[in-house]
Amino acid sequence: MDLQNQIRTFIAERFLFDAAAPIDPAQSLMKAGILDSTGAMELVMFLEDSLGVKVEDHEITPANLDSVNSLVMFVQHKRTVNA
Repeated sequence: MDLQNQIRTFIAERFLFDAAAPIDPAQSLMKAGILDSTGAMELVMFLEDSLGVKVEDHEITPANLDSVNSLVMFVQHKRTVNA
């Protein structure tokens, strides 16, 4: 499963309770009501535990975590920097 699908599937299963739920990858997860501050912390735990990306406190921002696309770019960047 590619990175975008891993992230999308986690969000759909965890927050929408349906792995097949459609999520526009560019959609703001916060504005759509899919993700709140508690959900953001769960998402960070997923990134760290399942995808092996260490998320620093200052990186927990909407720019990094507010859409599937931004999450993919953030994870790719972290993997490149830490490679």
